[in-house]
Amino acid sequence: MNYTLELNTQEPGSNIVFNNIVFDAFKVNIVERHIGTMRSRSKLNHVLFKVRTLDNDLIKTKAGNGRIKIKGEDFEIYQRSMQNLASYEYKNKLINRKKVEEEYVHFILRLVISNYTLN
Repeated sequence: MNYTLELNTQEPGSNIVFNNIVFDAFKVNIVERHIGTMRSRSKLNHVLFKVRTLDNDLIKTKAGNGRIKIKGEDFEIYQRSMQNLASYEYKNKLINRKKVEEEYVHFILRLVISNYTLN
């Protein structure tokens, strides 16, 4: 499945970060809320994600909600994935960037499959 990864789309000075993964048939919007300003070392507070069609129609979860909050062990895995994507090695192409991106996308895709019914 083809995808496009859009990382860290945000307004200057905001404590909210938007990441998007656009697949062939749908897209996943990921919203990170940080404590503190982005200029200083902020701390990731919580992460929400929602699935939309390519026409921006919200797809409901299996439970009927519009979004899912990443919690517990999944939250820790998400933090490690984002640390890898923000690392010096990743930015300077010292590690396999494609592998790091695929691990992130596969993690999010696992969460999508477990929480949504996609037709």
